[in-house]
Amino acid sequence: MSSPRPTFRVMKNGYDRFAVDDAIEKYAAQVEDLQSKLRAYEQQLEKVNGQLAQAKQQYRSLESSLDAEKQAAENIARLSLREANEIIDTAQQNADMIVHQALVTAREILSELSRLYGDANVVKKSTRAKLEALIRELDEFKLPRLPDLTWLKEAEKKLR
Repeated sequence: MSSPRPTFRVMKNGYDRFAVDDAIEKYAAQVEDLQSKLRAYEQQLEKVNGQLAQAKQQYRSLESSLDAEKQAAENIARLSLREANEIIDTAQQNADMIVHQALVTAREILSELSRLYGDANVVKKSTRAKLEALIRELDEFKLPRLPDLTWLKEAEKKLR
């Protein structure tokens, strides 16, 4: 808005009063116009500063909310990891107990099988000895001689 500098006609007692008054009115109107624009810009600046302050407050609120959520997520992760480790430890202990019980049971079964094997060996030897004795007795057993049955046949013929 820079306008050329006004020039005034020189008159007897100074400058042309009407031209100076017109220039002053023109400058006064410009000053008034600029002041009203300045007030409007200042109001707009206040409004924008208020919005900026509100946005900063919302940002801080969101930031603190995010921090709280991050902390909650870290707590949940830590608790989950602790629970998972406890579950794994419990499972490991249960597995160890099951393996131990299986080994004890297997040892008992093997001991019983060993005892049964020994008993079976004794029964086998005893049975073998009895069978061998029975075979010897059967070998030594002599059948008596059968009498001559021809007389019986002759007697049957006579009776008929």
